[in-house]
Amino acid sequence: MTETRIDRRFAALKTQGRAGLVTFISAGDPDLETSAKILAGLPGAGADVIELGMPFSDPMADGPAIQASSLRALKAGQRMTKTLDLVRAFRKSDNDTPIVLMGYYNPIYVYGNERFLADAVAAGVDGLIVVDVPPEADDELCLPAIKAGLNFIRLATPTTDAKRLPAVLANTSGFVYYVSITGITGSAAPDVGKVHAEVKRIKGETALPVAVGFGVKTGEQAKAIATGADGVVVGSALVTAIENSLDSEGRATGKTVPAVLDLVKGLAGALRA
Repeated sequence: MTETRIDRRFAALKTQGRAGLVTFISAGDPDLETSAKILAGLPGAGADVIELGMPFSDPMADGPAIQASSLRALKAGQRMTKTLDLVRAFRKSDNDTPIVLMGYYNPIYVYGNERFLADAVAAGVDGLIVVDVPPEADDELCLPAIKAGLNFIRLATPTTDAKRLPAVLANTSGFVYYVSITGITGSAAPDVGKVHAEVKRIKGETALPVAVGFGVKTGEQAKAIATGADGVVVGSALVTAIENSLDSEGRATGKTVPAVLDLVKGLAGALRA
């Protein structure tokens, strides 16, 4: 597989001697226009890698905050074509920041795998995280994605034991996403010592960078986790910032974009300090 934006970004971070900030937002939350502004502003605020959620009505691995963001986007009319349009628009002004589409298999399957992979590559997507397609089904989406030039990023969790880990790592590329807690996104604070031990264990089996997510909300937490990881993923805190900025009708206000970008600046500052 040829070098991707994700490979280049993690190589650059290694040279800089710091962990990267990976930010998650749901595409189209709270509406397409506001989402596009947030997306465009993330790199300048300090996001090193962007995870863009593909809204889905039944996001079973996600906690209440990300579920709500997905539903807000769907209510505002977000569809896969519009999600790819967001990436395409972003690429007009930023050709370096990696974008990973994250979500569930159903919207991809409905769109059509072959068409989805071709359109994602054409739009400027770099990788996929599809949480409900196990390694046993790699022929279905993972291997075709790799063939199309996309990184396929897998989740490893506290329950991924030594017997299971090789299957998880087999066709993973770009980075490994370590889920720091058992349970849903944003539901608990990670135990830093345990996280570092698990990251070390994963790194014993792969040369890939390891990014840690689920439950990281503050700059302090991000900095603590970063001392033993290559990247820190923040999602629930960002979509909560969106939610808290909306008016009583659930619409974007003048506070929505700055609320997210200011939070990202604080997180990025903590990681760069």
